[in-house]
Amino acid sequence: MSSKILVGYATRYGSTQEVADAIATTLRERGSEVDLNPLQQVRNLDQYQAVVIGAPLFMFHWHKDALNFLSRHRKALTGRPLAIFALGPTHVPYDEKEWLEARSQLDKELVKFPWLKPAEIKLFGGMYDPTRLRFPLKMFAGAEPASDIRDWKAIRAWAAGLKLALL
Repeated sequence: MSSKILVGYATRYGSTQEVADAIATTLRERGSEVDLNPLQQVRNLDQYQAVVIGAPLFMFHWHKDALNFLSRHRKALTGRPLAIFALGPTHVPYDEKEWLEARSQLDKELVKFPWLKPAEIKLFGGMYDPTRLRFPLKMFAGAEPASDIRDWKAIRAWAAGLKLALL
């Protein structure tokens, strides 16, 4: 097994891919060899020493590609350091209740995998752009304004600290 790290992501509209890219870039700047791939395209983990996966929370669930990835790679993930991130709240101003509910949603999804022992779990703010929604979600969007509360400084700081957690 090499010292390569996989940063895998699932995304609906591209914002989680952008966060995963920032994490991969930060890890590379810190000297790690990193592959960045959609979770759906990852066939095996043989070449990776550690894995970072991320996906958005949407409609009270974590993206199905992330859940499928955990199921599909259970055996390989049991023997590797793993870090998990999710994009959650999208509203401005900051609403502590929304953040707590989002973390609770993520925890409810992860508890389905009792064997899972991530080294890190992090929730970041997300992005909402109603112009990107497709039918039928577009019908339910209402008048909620577009927002992007991804904190790039916090994302990069978390990524910079991951190398130690994953070794």
